[in-house]
This record gives sequence, C-alpha cells and structure tokens, in this order.
Amino acid sequence: MSDDLISAVRNGNHHAVPPLVLELDRAGRRAALAELKELRKEARDWEWQRQDRIRKALLVAGAGCHTGAAGCATWIGGRDLRSWSRSPYPLILVALGDRDPVWLGDLAHRLAGRAMDSEAEFTFISELARMAGCPIPTTDSVVEGWSDRISSARWNGRSGNRVPLIGILRSDPHVAVLAPRLFELPELPSQVGWYDTPDSSDHWPAALCALAEEGVLDRSQLAERCVTRLVRGGKNGDQRFFLAVLQQLHLTEDEERSHLRDWMGMAADAISVVASHAQDVLTRLDARGELSTRDLAEVSGSVLFRREKKLVRGQLILLGKVLSRDAGTAGELLPVVAEVFGNEDTALQERALKLIARHLPADDTPLREELSFAAARLGPLHRETVSALFGTAGEEAPADGPYEELLPPVPVLSRLDPAPQTVAELVEEVAAQVKSRSSWQGSTPGALAAASGVSAFERTLDGLVRVARTERAELAEALQEALAGAWLIEHGIDRRPEPAYVTTSDALALVVGSLLGRISEKDVTWGKERWTGTGSCPHAALNGVLLARAWEAAGAVRSGGVPFLLATPTWHTGSLDAAELVERLRTYQRLGVAPGAADFSQALLRVRRSGASGAAEAAAALGTPQGDRLAAWIRADEPMVPVLRHGLADDRPSAGNWWQRSASGVRHVLLATKERPLIQQEFPRSFHWLGRAHVPSTRECYHWGAEQCSHWIATLPEDGETLAAWLMPDLLRNADEGPRGGAWFLPPLMEAGGEAGVAVHLALAYGLGSRHPEDRISAVDALLVVAAQGRLDTALLGRELGVLVDHDLVKVNRLADSARTAAATGAYRTVLGVLAAALPTLLAYEKAPRGIGDLLAVAAECAEQCGTEGIEPIAGLAGTAGRKGASQTVRQAARLSKAFKE
Repeated sequence: MSDDLISAVRNGNHHAVPPLVLELDRAGRRAALAELKELRKEARDWEWQRQDRIRKALLVAGAGCHTGAAGCATWIGGRDLRSWSRSPYPLILVALGDRDPVWLGDLAHRLAGRAMDSEAEFTFISELARMAGCPIPTTDSVVEGWSDRISSARWNGRSGNRVPLIGILRSDPHVAVLAPRLFELPELPSQVGWYDTPDSSDHWPAALCALAEEGVLDRSQLAERCVTRLVRGGKNGDQRFFLAVLQQLHLTEDEERSHLRDWMGMAADAISVVASHAQDVLTRLDARGELSTRDLAEVSGSVLFRREKKLVRGQLILLGKVLSRDAGTAGELLPVVAEVFGNEDTALQERALKLIARHLPADDTPLREELSFAAARLGPLHRETVSALFGTAGEEAPADGPYEELLPPVPVLSRLDPAPQTVAELVEEVAAQVKSRSSWQGSTPGALAAASGVSAFERTLDGLVRVARTERAELAEALQEALAGAWLIEHGIDRRPEPAYVTTSDALALVVGSLLGRISEKDVTWGKERWTGTGSCPHAALNGVLLARAWEAAGAVRSGGVPFLLATPTWHTGSLDAAELVERLRTYQRLGVAPGAADFSQALLRVRRSGASGAAEAAAALGTPQGDRLAAWIRADEPMVPVLRHGLADDRPSAGNWWQRSASGVRHVLLATKERPLIQQEFPRSFHWLGRAHVPSTRECYHWGAEQCSHWIATLPEDGETLAAWLMPDLLRNADEGPRGGAWFLPPLMEAGGEAGVAVHLALAYGLGSRHPEDRISAVDALLVVAAQGRLDTALLGRELGVLVDHDLVKVNRLADSARTAAATGAYRTVLGVLAAALPTLLAYEKAPRGIGDLLAVAAECAEQCGTEGIEPIAGLAGTAGRKGASQTVRQAARLSKAFKE
C-alpha cells in the first residue's frame, strides 16, 4: 500500500492520497513517511515546475503519515511545500479523519502558534478545533487569519455586492472569543484598521460597538481595552481605530472619571487626535468639578510642551477658565503657564503673557519674581510688554561676546580596513552580506549606514579575489557550508542577472557562484565579454556598472590570476587615493597582470584628482596604457559630465498668486547634463550611459520606492554635482507623493567630492521640502554638513527654494519645519542667510502661501539670535510688515523687520 501512496505522490495525484493514507496502519504510515522525507529532499534539487507538480500530494501524504502532532505541524508548516495554487487543507482534514480528538486539538494549537500566510490556514485550524471539540485557539495569528476571512466574506462572490459587516460578524461562531483579542494584537490587521470615516456604519468600529449594544460583546471590556491601547500608544492608524471605537461607545460620566490618570497620560504623550480627545474629556471633568488643581497643573505642564499649537491653545483656554473661576489657583497654575514662554510660536507666547498679566496677584512677590525670571526667555518682540509687567527685572541680560555659529564638525574621511585575509574572516563577511539580501537595509539610511554598506561590500569583494587566488579549495569548501540554503546561492543566480535591481549582495552571490561552480565558465565568459547593458535611467546605469564589475570579479576568482582589485576605495565615501592606485598598477605591471576593463574604469571614476599632480607624473612614468589614462584623467580634473543650469529664477510667470504662477510656469525643475565623449571612447560599453547627454524625465521609474543602494554614491564619489543632477527626479517625487526614505542619499552625497554647484543646492532645496519629516531631517543633516565644509552658498540655496515654491513643487510649511530644525541646532546665521534669499520671492505674492508666517517666525528668531550684520535687507519685508491686520504673517514680518533695524 505504501508503494501506491508514494506512486500517487510522485505522479502529483493529490486527490488519491487521503484514502491511501487511511488504509495504512501505524507501522505502514511510519514506513511511508521515511520514503516521503527522502522524496522531499530529492525534490529540493528539481526545477520549480517539477517541484510544484508534487507539492500538494507530498504535503497531504506527509501530514497524514505523521503519528505525532508536533511532527505533523512542522511538516504542514514547511515553506518548501507551499504552493501558489488552491490550498490542499481539505484533503489533509480527510487524511486526518481517523485521529483522536485530543490529538487533533494538539495539532490545532501547534499550528495556531505559527504565522499564517492566508485565510485558508485559519479555516483549517478552525475545522481541526471543531473536529476535536475544543475551543478555537486565540493566538495572534489565528485572530489575524479570522479577520482576513471576515473581510473576504464581505464581498458576495456571485453578485459582487458588498455584504454588511455587522451581518457577517453576527453569524460568525467565533466573534465573541476572537473580536476582543483584536485589542491585544501588537498591530491591527490592515483590513480591520482601515475605514472610510470613523463613524461609518459598515466598518469595524461601528460593527463592534453594535455587537456590544446587543450583548454579543462585553461593552465595558471593549472600553477598558480601548483606553489601555490608547495609553500604550502605537501606530497612528491603530490609535485612530481604538479612538473611533471608544468615541462610539459613549462613555458614561463615571467611566470618564475612573480613567482620569489615563486621560492625563494621553493628553501628554498620545498622538494629536487622541490627545485632543483626552483634552476634551479633561475639560468636561473640570466643568463637573472632578479635576483637581494639582492634576490640572501636572497635565498642563506636559501639554504645554507639545508642538501642536491647537493643543497648547486649548490648554491655555482651560487654564484661563480655572483662573477666572478661582483666583486662588494662580500660585500653582501661573508658573505652568509661563512654560509657554519657551515655545517657538510667538503668538502662543503672547497669549500666555496676557493670561499671566490678567491673573497675576499684585501682592505675591515670590510668584512675581519667579514669573519675571521665566519671562527673560522671551525675545525682543515682547520686551515692552515684559518691561511693563515686571519692570527691568524681566529683561534678558546682554549676551557675552560676539555671536558664534554652531555647526557640526566637518566629516572626516575614514580609511577602509584591509580586505579579509583569512578564509574564516572572509566567509563570515560573505555570509553576513549575502544572507541579509543587501549590504545594508533600512527605509531611511543615513550617511553612516551608506558608508558602512559600501565599505563592507568593497572589502569583501576584494577579499574574495585575493583569497581565491591563494586558498581557492579551502575557501570554496567553507563557503559551500556557510551558505547552504541561502536563496541567492541555491536558486537566485541566473545566467543574465537583471541589472535594474542588482544589489551588492547579488554581486557577491554572483562571484561566489562562480567560485563554487554554480555558474559555468561559458556564462562567466559571456558576462565578462558581452555584458553591455547601459540602463534606461541613472539607477539602472549605476547598477549596471556594479554588475559589470561583478562579472569581471567572477572570472577573476575562477582563474585565480588577479592579485587584488584596482577599484577598492581608500576611504569610506568610495573615493580612491591617486597615489595608491598608481602603486596598484605598478604591482599589476610587475606581475604581468592585465587590469580588468570594468575594474580599472571604476577606479578612474573614484580617484581623487585634486592635489594629485605628483601621482599623475608617477602614473605616466609607468609606461603602460592604464598609467597614461590615469595621468590624463587626473590632469584634466573635469567633472564626470557638465551640469546645465535651469535658468528659471529669471523667467518667472507673471501671475500674482502663487497657484497661478505654478499653473502657468514650468511644473518640473530638473537639470540636464551634457555629453562626455571621453566616456564613450575609452570606457567599456557598460559605462557609456554615464557619458551621454541626458534630459531628466519625470516618468515613473521602477526604482522609485525600491531598495536604496549605497553603491550609487560610491560609483561617482568625486562627482557629487553629477549624481545630484541624475538623482533629482527622486527628490522631486519625494517632495510630492513619494514614499518615506526618498532623501536617504543626501547626507552621503554631501560628502562626495567635486563642485557644490546648482545641482547640489537644488537637491538640498528639494530635500528641505520633502513630504515626510524623516526625509526633511536627512536634508537638514546634509545642509549642516555642507555648511560645515564651507561649501554652502546660502544665497543660491535660498533662490532655489524660491524657484521650487514658485512652481508649486515644495510647500512653505514644510520648509519652515526644516528651517526650524536646522536653526535649533545653533546654525542661526546659516538659516537666516538661506531664508533672506528665499523670502523676497514668497513675499511678492498677492496672497501669501500657507506657512509663510511660520517661515518668517524662524527667520525672526534667527535674526534675534545672531543679528543681521552682513545680511542684505529683504525685499518686500517692510511692505508685508506694514499691512493692516494682526495675522501671523504680518506680525512675524514686523518682528523680522524690527530685528533688521536694531
């Protein structure tokens, strides 16, 4: 009988497997299982089409033949037995039909502890629990699978109409047990947390509350769990979900009072929308006399430190009501109000100052002195009011000595460590990078992460070439063992890797595959001699250079004739010392080794040309073609390709409003690059894209949102201006609708050599206006690096910011946030210089764009801190300051104008 079963499995006849399993006794199943395990091992070396044919049958047969629940669960969870087609779980249930209920319950709980890939797995576990007569497991994976099944059931398969959620939940047998567990998951399933509007009647918050009203779910339990999750914090979407449920439960006055400390915690630390709700509850508690002065002072001390202006205003209003109602609370509450003097918003400072002036007791000298000391933090804008309220005691003491700009230290070049010299060290490096799928990962990597990634990769690549030449057999054996099961080594090496997505780990896998014989010599020859891809975008072109080097290194480790690589960088940025490259060429000459075309070309692109005249002479003295090329490359000292200016600053649309300007003007501000014929003539074809003329395109690129690659910067580490121009479309998209992390390359780009011209400054401008806060922080870091290097042209950056705003490519409120962040580091004069050049464009609009008041406030703060010496008067500032009204824009313009006059 076991032969029939094995035959059915080999033929992929999964429907015939369950009855054949049921006909076997315990001993027969064990014997069959041993054969099935051997067949599973054998199948791992088959092509995927042949593997896929037997997967279902193998899965069903192995599950049915296991006599222990633990082994059965492990077999069912095997990744290599998964298939994209319909799940065979119903057949497994049939094959397990003769098992003891306790055994089935054990299996259900073991499977429930594993992660699930589909709702079919939930259905399988729930059926096992039904057959076992036991409660369904309530693990996180089961709850997530249940929510998947509920969401799928919302769409009627026949009519295509959407079925009401509340009806599905009412009829579900597990809702009373599993629905409350949603509130205990680390993160909500996406299909649960998403809804059109919080009060929609056909989404999870309303449905759960309806079930609570009907008694299906415990209402008080839901309320408690919502409060617990809101206090704990978490993803914004999850927090909004729990808040929506809580609001629709309509807590009673007793329930609100019982959670007083929780509301205080939410108001202090929760996301804005949750904090606002908590603030409303605290206001109701105060109106009912259930919020003590001490509690109000405690929570206000936290809320008034928050950045959200609405929350700070709301708390000041609440404090004002309490002070008006009970003057005796002034001694405890007014010092808390004075904390607002440290807020960056001058309007809030003024509101707090007025509140103190209104309720300050005339006979409380200690309190007056305490508040006078706090008022010293206020700037010149409030000096008259402070003097009138506290006298000269409230004035800030003059600063000692001249103003000093605080900038970060200039980044220091860090030399790469030598390549791994021993087999053990090299294998460890290779395994770490290949198994991680890239040499570094992260949505928003910074300069340090990028530098670490390229350094590790380059050292490891060079180490493979070096060690393969001297200890090839030992290295191959060690790599074979260390990388057993690694996807890139076992399955991911193709004869022609796709350059569009190639990463440094792909490049290492290609070289290792050649060393281990996984790639034929014919394929390696093809890769070295015929790889001519040049890419359709800068990302693909830069990846193509990496791939050309990888094919060349794959040939080097196979032949063992290359002592080391020429292009291995000297420093963490990817740059290569010219004298060091000369010495490497001299060693090649002495050994009679011909440099690889891709390796030598990459070395040229990396060599540091400035101050290398002596190296140029030494290179020419070698008397080799490569030495002559290196000498000529150093002496020319030209950028990779010339970058063309956009010329839009002097060609602005004539409409008066900013949206009309952007509609009638050029929508995209990008930079074209000229041709560099030398690249076409002397470099391998895989480098030719780099030397062609390019007009930037805003068409969607398949690299947008893909994994970022540190080797992009390290390919041209001495040509930051060129890289900035080529990668500009990424930054444009990042400022509009791109995903998080799009400005990752700005900090390492600022460490690249070459001129810091219009492309570098335009890249900074886009980064400062990025959509996501973390990308704006990356841009601020890059700005401070360039300023510390002395390469920042504040006037040029300011003009570029004005151009981008003028064409509706960045938002002023985002620029204000970036400027505020940069100024907070102590770089007041740098920020003021940039804003002084950007503001004339923005102040010229008939209707000011949103956020201009915040930008003026940052500029005014900078001017008050560092003075305006050396800064040209800002055109249009006086006219804005002289307008009627008391808007933020007018007030801050007057403040800045006053700073220029003092």
